[in-house]
Amino acid sequence: MACLLETPIRMSVLSEVTASSRHYVDRLFDPDPQKVLQGVIDMKNAVIGNNKQKANLIVLGAVPRLLYLLQQETSSTELKTECAVVLGSLAMGTENNVKSLLDCHIIPALLQGLLSPDLKFIEACLRCLRTIFTSPVTPEELLYTDATVIPHLMALLSRSRYTQEYICQIFSHCCKGPDHQTILFNHGAVQNIAHLLASPSYKVRMQALKCFSVLAFENPQVSMTLVNVLVDGELLPQIFVKMLQRDKPIEMQLTSAKCLTYMCRAGAIRTDDSCIVLKLDHDLKHAHELRQAAFKLYASLGANDEDIRKKIIETENMMDRIVTGLSESSVKVRLAAVRCLHSLSRSVQQLRTSFQDHAVWKPLMKVLQNAPDEILVVASSMLCNLLLEFSPSKEPILESGAVELLCGLTQSENPALRVNGIWALMNMAFQAEQKIKADILRSLSTEQLFRLLSDSDMNVLMKTLGLLRNLLSTRPHIDKIMSTHGKQIMQAVTLILEGEHSIEVKEQTLCILANIADGTTAKELIMTNDDILQKIKYYMGHSHVKLQLAAMFCISNLIWNEEEGSQERQDKLRDMGIVDILHKLSQSADSNLCDKAKTALQQYLA
Repeated sequence: MACLLETPIRMSVLSEVTASSRHYVDRLFDPDPQKVLQGVIDMKNAVIGNNKQKANLIVLGAVPRLLYLLQQETSSTELKTECAVVLGSLAMGTENNVKSLLDCHIIPALLQGLLSPDLKFIEACLRCLRTIFTSPVTPEELLYTDATVIPHLMALLSRSRYTQEYICQIFSHCCKGPDHQTILFNHGAVQNIAHLLASPSYKVRMQALKCFSVLAFENPQVSMTLVNVLVDGELLPQIFVKMLQRDKPIEMQLTSAKCLTYMCRAGAIRTDDSCIVLKLDHDLKHAHELRQAAFKLYASLGANDEDIRKKIIETENMMDRIVTGLSESSVKVRLAAVRCLHSLSRSVQQLRTSFQDHAVWKPLMKVLQNAPDEILVVASSMLCNLLLEFSPSKEPILESGAVELLCGLTQSENPALRVNGIWALMNMAFQAEQKIKADILRSLSTEQLFRLLSDSDMNVLMKTLGLLRNLLSTRPHIDKIMSTHGKQIMQAVTLILEGEHSIEVKEQTLCILANIADGTTAKELIMTNDDILQKIKYYMGHSHVKLQLAAMFCISNLIWNEEEGSQERQDKLRDMGIVDILHKLSQSADSNLCDKAKTALQQYLA
């Protein structure tokens, strides 16, 4: 029975809402102009941030009445302005609201309002037009239907910073192709908007910049004009470059980079000459500096944001431009292009798609053959990403002779190059075939491997241990490598465990021992080495849980029941006191360590 009460309750609430909204609409028809004005002001306050109220008022017919009052000659300027403000607020609701406004022919009414001498009314009309034209449901062509509109908007640019902001925003959203570009260009858009880049208002500068980015897009005529435009004594490209600086907001950096990129594409800024064929200041004597700035910007923007990386890569011809930058004559441009690609290569998705589609690895390998250290450091770091297991570029890179190149980097005097060389080899060895692992060991040489294990740079040592760990994975590979390099590897492990190294280094070393212990024949190299066994025992009782866990992995692999010779290994380790330590660890406060100890003890009970 209670359910039956829901319908009348809902109807009652709806009736109250509709009645309230109806009250606002009814007041618009009052014969007293002052009451009408107050009604519009109250309506304005009621709809702010209230999409439900906006929808109700539209349904109840508020829009035609507001437009009527806005166009009536007898309406006061204040009333007209308030009507425009309310209409603008209604437009800020849903897309359906905008459709309703368009159905009521709001645009011609607002454009007519721009002929008023009153600035506040003009600004209110422009603000509403801006909101409507930036909606995806509004056809851009509505701006160009009346040929007198564009020149009038150009004339209004000088009225106030608000007219400048709103008009530029309307232009940037409604310029969708060469026809629109031509109309705006022919009506003096470049000359009328250029000086706005020097406006004290950030919003005005930003909207003006966006205008130039849409005007110059794939348009040689506009681009060639832009390079010669002066603003307060500075050429436009100079201003764009200044807007690329790191202290500028990201939106401004990105848009100014677009402007410069479009100008380069159009040939307005020549990149094939050593000097620009334009009279720029000393910072812009070379066109490659513009490309360098753009690449640096994209590298910075894409460093930590996947969405921005996606936008950069999806920009038409962008990847081609960056890849082309790798073969520029200018070292600075090549470096900036490599940094840009390195930044973009942090994306797993892009490594799998765009980087493969554009075969980025090919020009990158050329860069690595002969380049200054500053480029090699970034290029080799990027190569580390391209050699990750899921990257489709990994196989062709291997086939192109990357192993020898990377092994060569590990001998560099530059620690960063040694790190990147060994890091790339580590990635290459991950889940690799035996042949690849053998190629790495052969090209690197045992001597160089152990030089790297005694490197003074902590990062080099850690990555070398990571390489060893990846080489010593899967039993057949472990046994094969230990059969030929076992003695040297065990010596290196002993030295590291005895040395003054960090917890992280010793943990990696114990993990290598755990991998060796997983081998079928390789584990005997541990079981016959009492010194190593004592070290494993020592680290089982260490104060740091990470080292205890790593040592525990070694023991678990040595005593596993299902493997041949497990009984003899269990007996020897029991005689060493390992079982006693396992009992103690099974009472550990660390749940992970406790579980591992209990699992190991079960091997003795099985």
